[in-house]
Order: sequence, then C-alpha cells, then structure tokens
Amino acid sequence: QVQLVESGGGLVQPGGSLRLSCAASGFTFSRYAMSWYRQVPGKGRELVAYISTSGAATTYAGSVKGRFNISRDNAKNTMYLQMNSLKTEDTAVYLCKAVPLRPGESDYWGQGTQVTVSS
Repeated sequence: QVQLVESGGGLVQPGGSLRLSCAASGFTFSRYAMSWYRQVPGKGRELVAYISTSGAATTYAGSVKGRFNISRDNAKNTMYLQMNSLKTEDTAVYLCKAVPLRPGESDYWGQGTQVTVSS
C-alpha cells in the first residue's frame, strides 16, 4: 500500500540544523511532484516547499527561503528537507505530500515528524 514516512525531526537549538527525510513506497514516486507542509496546533497546514518530479523546479514559502532546501532522489524514492538557521517559529509537525499531476490521481500524505526549536 501507499506509504510516506517522515523522519529526522527532533529538538534543536535556535540557529541549528536538521535534515528531514520522506521515504515513499507503493506508488511511482518519480511521477509525483512532492511538497513539505508544516502544522502547529490550532492552525492550518502551511506549504513550506515544493519540488517538481525531476527536482529541477522548487519553490519555498517566504518565511523559509534562503534557510531551507528541498531535494529528492528518485532512485531512492526519497525526498529531503535541509533546514538551516532554525528559528523558534519553525517549531511544527512537518508532513510530506505527494502531489499528483494527472487528473483523477490521488494525493498522499505522511503522518508527520515533530520539529521543536528551543533553547
């Protein structure tokens, strides 16, 4: 069955770095664009970063641009989010999403990984 499994979250001090991974299985990873979202309690999900099927095109939320880098390895069916210069306001559950490009296909979500930025 389809699975998206995030890992790499944890507790880090302000200014620190973390690398999140999203391992995909059960679907053709290379046919899906991918994205990272984050969510804090009481708020909706915020799009953090997006990457095209080949990885050639990426976009970022203004709040993370220049600090975060999204990438993917289609041979490993895995997407990454390198997060640098972390701030307390980056604290959230980070979720990955597979974005279908063909009509009628479903999107898929992972369960999320907690990132806490605190001193």
